[in-house]
Amino acid sequence: MRHKTKEIKIGNIKIGANNPIAVQSMTNTLTKDADKTIKQILSLEEAGCEIIRVSVPDKESLASLKKIKSNINIPLVADIHYDHKLAIESAKYVDKLRINPGNICKKNIIDIIKAAKNHSIPIRIGVNIGSIEKEIEKKYGHSAIAMVESALKSIVFFESLDFTDIVLSLKSSDILQTIEAYKLISEKTNYPLHLGITESGTQFSGTIKSSVGLGILLSQGIGDTIRVSLSSDPIEEVKVAWQILKSLNIRKRGINIISCPTCARTTLDVINISKKIENSTLNITKPLTIAIMGCNVNGPGEAKNSDLGIVGGDKLHLLYKNGKIIDKIKDNEIHDRLMKEINSLK
Repeated sequence: MRHKTKEIKIGNIKIGANNPIAVQSMTNTLTKDADKTIKQILSLEEAGCEIIRVSVPDKESLASLKKIKSNINIPLVADIHYDHKLAIESAKYVDKLRINPGNICKKNIIDIIKAAKNHSIPIRIGVNIGSIEKEIEKKYGHSAIAMVESALKSIVFFESLDFTDIVLSLKSSDILQTIEAYKLISEKTNYPLHLGITESGTQFSGTIKSSVGLGILLSQGIGDTIRVSLSSDPIEEVKVAWQILKSLNIRKRGINIISCPTCARTTLDVINISKKIENSTLNITKPLTIAIMGCNVNGPGEAKNSDLGIVGGDKLHLLYKNGKIIDKIKDNEIHDRLMKEINSLK
């Protein structure tokens, strides 16, 4: 059962409460290069990104926000560290601010909150294990409890200024530490939670770390938005995020490929066919399940339960559609025929 959180509006997206868990990413272009940043965001939108964050480290980046915002279709979040003036000015152009209270003094946070109020936008309190306030770090060390105490301290301060349009994140590169922090904070507050394993690594290792960490939290009903942080093309972040949500049956989007690991019984090239179908269907958004199975042991059962399926046979392979055999086809026909049937279903 999903942890009950309050609803927060970020541009045209609502998170928390019973709203769908939103997929986020962050650009890795220079924000001051508005055209390149816009191009990347539009590509991310096509991949399924629903909220996009950009770093605003300087005045040149700040100057690009208005143009970026007017040329994209999803909510824009400004990521600010240290310089509160950049946050105050960014509030004029974006749908949400992300700050880390650990690196902005309390006096300046007051001014950021005023700006957010004036422009009716939320603030994500982003607590990272690497930038905990010194007094909290001294008391609790680098721990999940330290992140939770930092978040709670900020919540009390924000609420004292009558600001409750808050999203929380408590991120560490340590999976177990992150899980512990989110579980603890979910018991103490009902603000929406943005999930992520920070600095999780390369596309390979980061995908595994994020899938384990986010998968555990999501399966326990914790989380309202997610970002998979990878040292890779941000589009890969979006693809992995959707796959996590699809694997847990939380949301559905695009092609879900069921394929066997292959063995000595396999009578068709499952590995290459699966890769080709996956690459050929990247831009299909309708949820469809495609089974690509090498033999008749588990093949027929998986194919019958899929929208479309191919099961390896001795010389000809069985093609299933909506649970029924519709044809027998040769090796060299598989990809094109599967794509023809997929296009008829989408």
